[in-house]
Amino acid sequence: GRSLPPLAGLSQVLRLERNRRTGIVFPLQKLERYLAPGTDTARFHLFQPGLGALQRAEALFRSRRGHAIDYVSSAVRMDHVPPPTLPEVCFIGRSNVGKSSLIRALFSLSPEVEVRVSKTPGHTKKMNFFKVGKHFTLVDMPGYGYRAPRDFVEMVEAYLQERRNLKRTFLLADGVLGLQKTDHIAIEMLEEFGIPYVMVLTKIDQASRGLLLRNVLKIQEFIKEKTQGCFPQLFLVSSLEFSGVHLLRCFVAHVTGNLPMAEAH
Repeated sequence: GRSLPPLAGLSQVLRLERNRRTGIVFPLQKLERYLAPGTDTARFHLFQPGLGALQRAEALFRSRRGHAIDYVSSAVRMDHVPPPTLPEVCFIGRSNVGKSSLIRALFSLSPEVEVRVSKTPGHTKKMNFFKVGKHFTLVDMPGYGYRAPRDFVEMVEAYLQERRNLKRTFLLADGVLGLQKTDHIAIEMLEEFGIPYVMVLTKIDQASRGLLLRNVLKIQEFIKEKTQGCFPQLFLVSSLEFSGVHLLRCFVAHVTGNLPMAEAH
């Protein structure tokens, strides 16, 4: 199997000096020091788990005897999807937003799990289901926009409306580009269907601090003013540097009911 990348595990992150450690685990908080005095940062801290919760969440993403993490199946229609027996989360986003790379980073502690990552936008053509032990299922959805599958809308709309075990949808947006027109269309769809979702800003290692800060504030204001079903806190991630990946694992564990509520805040 593949060797584990640096900082994939919390034990590696904890060896770093404090500022770097905070930047990896809580990248949104790292930006706070550059905000103007008096800026409301309450939405930066809504989900702020302690070390114990982060460790328990990490254990869910580490396969072992009695806790297998497996690719289950792929589907293009709802009559081909696995039975809805476990809590489920799905990841959607524009083609080339880094969705499969993020899912690979989430599963990096279980290198035997094969998440295909392509340099070609629109590589994911089907709904890909990954089972995490007896705890939850994670779904990698096809990308929208450029090179989206021909039946994308029919496939995704049916899934979002019919999947009763879906606990949260993770909508990925590019940290360099910010929200694009196709992202707004996806948001309108989630709002129309009343689907609870959370926004994740990817590729933050590629954005300058000023650009990232502008995009974060703009998107957080958009969430506050224009959305009903979106979790108020934005999640920032870098699949390359593992910034925000540990926190996102913890949020997935939380929304699928695998963390006690008291530990999630």
